[in-house]
Amino acid sequence: MTPRLAALSDLRSVEQLTKEAYEVYLPVLGYPPVPVTEDYRPRIARGEVFLFGAAAEPLGLCVVEKHADHLMLFSIIVAPAHQGEGYGRAMLEWLRGRARAENVGEIRLYTNALMTRNIALYERFGFTETGRRPNPKRPQFTIVDMAMPIED
Repeated sequence: MTPRLAALSDLRSVEQLTKEAYEVYLPVLGYPPVPVTEDYRPRIARGEVFLFGAAAEPLGLCVVEKHADHLMLFSIIVAPAHQGEGYGRAMLEWLRGRARAENVGEIRLYTNALMTRNIALYERFGFTETGRRPNPKRPQFTIVDMAMPIED
């Protein structure tokens, strides 16, 4: 799977795909997860949003922030109709390759502690939990921080 940078013309697709993919967590959390309410215009302008699959119908997307010593995975999504087909793993492999190309030592992410399905997926891929903290926007919830070292 070869990604392409999202353009502002992709904004509606990015928002719709994000909403559909995170819908499964509405009953668990009682509110839309942060990626659903995110304004993606600035992220697209900064080159942080990557679409995977056909231009007309993306299969997934990654939102990745570049920092001096790591990449921060803000969001990774596979369209619900294509979950379980290996696209998530392929996108994570792409992200690992990108981290190597960017010469950073690790990939970091954070997620809600109630998103146990996501946590399990990240652990299977090689992420480990590095800490837990209260969610600053919704203190009744806990954030799980995770990281994966990038080796040569």
